[in-house]
Amino acid sequence: MQKKQTGLPDEVGTDQLIAQIINGIEDVKGQDIEILDLRDIENTVCDYFIICNGTSNTQVNAIVNSVQKSVSKALKEKPWHVEGSDNSEWVLMDYVHVVVHVFQKHIREFYDIEGLWGDAKSVKIETTH
Repeated sequence: MQKKQTGLPDEVGTDQLIAQIINGIEDVKGQDIEILDLRDIENTVCDYFIICNGTSNTQVNAIVNSVQKSVSKALKEKPWHVEGSDNSEWVLMDYVHVVVHVFQKHIREFYDIEGLWGDAKSVKIETTH
């Protein structure tokens, strides 16, 4: 399976993209931020998952909007695809090499993406809130 291409150079672009996504999540106090590195796993559709959660539909929407604004402002990039905004329990933002999952806490616990992708290297981001 061939991966989709963005206008960003791979390594530098991906690192900058991840940094801006994390900034966007932290700006609106997104919780339990975790990065899963999928690069060593065969047949994945992207290189990284960034997973976080909010406490309500309103906060999930705020996180999604904040991430889009942060990435767009700094890198002039838009997500290739966004889905789940209708009910805001689990919103997926596809930035090609990086896919962002914004959950409400109980939905995140139910689907347990971290458990499903247990072979991935995982990094938890410490936040100050």
